[in-house]
Amino acid sequence: MEITPQETGKFGAIVTGFDAATATAEELQRIKDAVYADRIVLLKDQALDTGGFVGLGRALGEVETYYEPMYHHPEHAEVFVSSNVPQDGQQVGVPKTGKFWHADYMFMPRPFGLTLIYPQQVPEKNRGTYFIDMSEAYERLPEHLKLAVKDTYCLHSPRKYFKIRPSDVYRPIGEIYEEIELKTPPAKHPTVFEHPVTGRPVLYASAGLTYAIEDADGNDLGDLLEQLFEATGQTDMTFPEDVVHLQTFERGDLLVWDNRALIHRALHTTTPEPAVSFRVTVHDDHPFYAQADA
Repeated sequence: MEITPQETGKFGAIVTGFDAATATAEELQRIKDAVYADRIVLLKDQALDTGGFVGLGRALGEVETYYEPMYHHPEHAEVFVSSNVPQDGQQVGVPKTGKFWHADYMFMPRPFGLTLIYPQQVPEKNRGTYFIDMSEAYERLPEHLKLAVKDTYCLHSPRKYFKIRPSDVYRPIGEIYEEIELKTPPAKHPTVFEHPVTGRPVLYASAGLTYAIEDADGNDLGDLLEQLFEATGQTDMTFPEDVVHLQTFERGDLLVWDNRALIHRALHTTTPEPAVSFRVTVHDDHPFYAQADA
């Protein structure tokens, strides 16, 4: 197995010669170490069936099954399916997921450390995912904003981008909203936390899922959140290359990324093309952030 730096984009590593079926504990640890060091790892030339993909996730840690069943693979609930390709005339998974800045599960009390994406059907054009390294983003903040976010907390919710389910047709929108708030009440996490592996500070706020920022006493801090979104490049729809990393992929690639340090946003084609990807999400061997054990 060989790990080399990715030649395009701002960060990332390429792994060749990796076989999930025969991977040793040492090789799996090298994969995780590369994810923490390089934020994204592309495992090349993979040919896993769905069960094998889940098995790789379990080899890396504790797999988390997504809380909404309509995203589940019909045979492996641990697999989150993003797809606009019907199977036997039936929708499997959900189309056009994630077209907003977010980190996976940041609206939950216990987010996870690793995201695995395994594209199954790859668009011909505009394929890829945008990423922002939120450790680098924190380091770029002007000093007055670093001071402003000290000892603050952000509130996160899926309410803004919750996908309406088939069972929600004809239901009052207020009733659906109440269910969202009951099932996924706002999650409160430090605005800045220390990455448990790298030790770097991470700014944990996204335009898609973060809706408020408070001081230690619970007082709302007004427009500070919008200032953070602008300062970190989340409001710039030109996706400037000095801030945003565009990760492309091809059939046979399997992506593993650091769900603590990165926020991401899907790149969807302007003209719809068939696209299918599978996702497995994993709690690794570390607390999500040091304060989580406090």
